[in-house]
Amino acid sequence: MYSLTFSRRRRGLLAGAFAAALGVASFMTTTAPASAQSVVSGFAQAVAEAAARDSEVAAFYRANGYRPIWTGQGGEDAQRRQALLKVLERAEDHGLPAYDVDDLKRRMANIASMREMGRVEVELAQLFVSYAQDVNSGVLTPRKVDSGIVRDIPRQPGDVLLAALVKSSPTAFLKSLPPKHPEYARLMKEKLRLEALLARGGWGETVPAKSLKPGQQGSAVVALRNRLIRMGYLSRSASRSYDGSIQKAVQAFQEDHGLTADGVAGAGTIAQINTSLEKRLAAIVVAMERERWTNITRGKRHVWVNLTDFSAKIVDGGRVSFESRSVIGKNVSDQRSPEFSDEMEHLVINPTWNVPRSIATKEYLPMLKRNPNAVSHLKLIDSRGRVVNRGAVNFSAYNAKTFPFAIKQPPSSRNALGLVKFMFPNKHNIYLHDTPSKSLFNREVRAFSHGCIRLGSPFEFAYAILSKQSDDPKGEFHRHLKTGRETRVNLEQKVPVHIVYRTAVAPANGQMQYRRDVYGRDAKVWAALKNAGVALRSVEG
Repeated sequence: MYSLTFSRRRRGLLAGAFAAALGVASFMTTTAPASAQSVVSGFAQAVAEAAARDSEVAAFYRANGYRPIWTGQGGEDAQRRQALLKVLERAEDHGLPAYDVDDLKRRMANIASMREMGRVEVELAQLFVSYAQDVNSGVLTPRKVDSGIVRDIPRQPGDVLLAALVKSSPTAFLKSLPPKHPEYARLMKEKLRLEALLARGGWGETVPAKSLKPGQQGSAVVALRNRLIRMGYLSRSASRSYDGSIQKAVQAFQEDHGLTADGVAGAGTIAQINTSLEKRLAAIVVAMERERWTNITRGKRHVWVNLTDFSAKIVDGGRVSFESRSVIGKNVSDQRSPEFSDEMEHLVINPTWNVPRSIATKEYLPMLKRNPNAVSHLKLIDSRGRVVNRGAVNFSAYNAKTFPFAIKQPPSSRNALGLVKFMFPNKHNIYLHDTPSKSLFNREVRAFSHGCIRLGSPFEFAYAILSKQSDDPKGEFHRHLKTGRETRVNLEQKVPVHIVYRTAVAPANGQMQYRRDVYGRDAKVWAALKNAGVALRSVEG
């Protein structure tokens, strides 16, 4: 049930505050006030008092002279009420908290005075603003859920939303609020499908085995077969053996879940197959909330880095034109890759690695204390930019706060950044780059960096980025590379970069894609959504 105590605007609102709206017109036509002026002033005073603690709603009513937009006698007010009721009845379709609309309707005919009508007017406005902001830009404030979600949310002010509603068709305006990206609609469609499936018993019994492989027979294989059928990976079959059709179904499942697609149901695959429908449904609800956080113009050309998928994609006109495997930050407190959006401005070919101070003092200083000649491929630089002779330094005299040197690694094939980095300057010091550690890209889970995004195909990524401004992007790239000198190549048009975290993705074609919650962030988001009144539901078909 929808709780009015959890969000910024819900505090102090009555559950079903706009219940009186349905009875407003009849009240206004049947009530005979002593004087029109006293009625108007009483209504206006009630509106002013009720809105006093809500600066945005108060600003709207001051600007419109405290006139009603919900509780007036005109047909436009009735249309707004009806349109609002309709979207609130379907709020759960969006993974939002539920409104008890039936109870609201029952209470709508009980306005006792013009003063009460004024209060209801404001409560209607507040509920509209709360719904509009939630469905447009999210129920939650991301930074409060997890410090690694540093995304800025473009939340529209309440007075702006109310003013826009008044100037628009209410049905059309409310319909325009949810994200327009096709992914959001696909996620909602899958959410409704799974809710109906949940009402019919879900995916059936789990597979009672730690692992299974082709050729095996028995009840566990039958359970695997039946679950794959209900998940949509296998046609109906009476086979009791792990045959070729089951192997292909397992392989398809593995591909959709970011697993090694070998067709063998090992421990990791069995764990994912046995994941409950309820957990997958929660992942979709979380993904819809995350889509609302990225309800922004993404750019006709943009880079899309999904941390949970360990991938970096270049998207042109809604189509993925290039994709590379990636390595993301380790799952430790100060190395997890953050989530945010920025703009790529330039490439650096043959980059120098300016070692972050946190790495210099936490990792390299202890090594230098033990052996001054450790990490000899790195250079110590003093405050004047001069290379320091290690033999003249007593490293034991310094700690993390007093260490006076910068550490750099000159351009080379051994450089920690590899041979190219892609810069979108940001306060988090995160960027995309090459790496000499190529073997890590063969891992299933690729969380090994200090936070930056390493690319498995950095040269090809560079060619694709430069293709919009060069007739020979590969040749241009290698001309700079062959010099061995650090070279900055500016982009003629900046490219938006979006670092996101999606454990549930609904492709235009094919089965849903699910990934591991590698940092545990989605678990936090789901817990926060539940605390805000969001609940899973099953829907009878």
